[in-house]
Amino acid sequence: MFENGRTEEAFGAIVDTYKEKLYWHIRRMAGSHEDTDDILQNVFMKIWTGLPSFRGESRLFTWIYRIATNETVTFLNRKRLRSFLSFGEVSPPYSVETDPWFNGDEILKKLYKSIASLPPKQRLVFNMRYFEEMKYEDMSEILGTSVGALKASYHHAYKKIVSDMKESIG
Repeated sequence: MFENGRTEEAFGAIVDTYKEKLYWHIRRMAGSHEDTDDILQNVFMKIWTGLPSFRGESRLFTWIYRIATNETVTFLNRKRLRSFLSFGEVSPPYSVETDPWFNGDEILKKLYKSIASLPPKQRLVFNMRYFEEMKYEDMSEILGTSVGALKASYHHAYKKIVSDMKESIG
């Protein structure tokens, strides 16, 4: 799809356009700033190596987000496996209380805790819809899941978060 010499230009434009959006997409799944930076670097390496063969069968946006989502899930699964295999030398899970980058108030802290307690698929769908305001059709293309299933996941996540927030606020 890209002519020789245009790949670098296209890649630079992708980095400029998507770096911050992908950072927050990944950060909401991975939790820590350090893990997010590692994953983001891997994502951009995969985009760079895959860009010359990108044929436009999907939109560039959904192709990039699919790479970012898959890379994040793979990273987190490997991290979980390493923790399991280390027999007790498990690093503490991400916590908003210990995150030096978090600067929100107590309500936001409770919201993030509630989101973190969701099952992984619901958390991913909630983050994509709520924070990134992504259309269900785009999420469907990225995640390979039907729009109906995504709407149901979001609905269940939303209900759990509302219930958690009501309990914690009083």
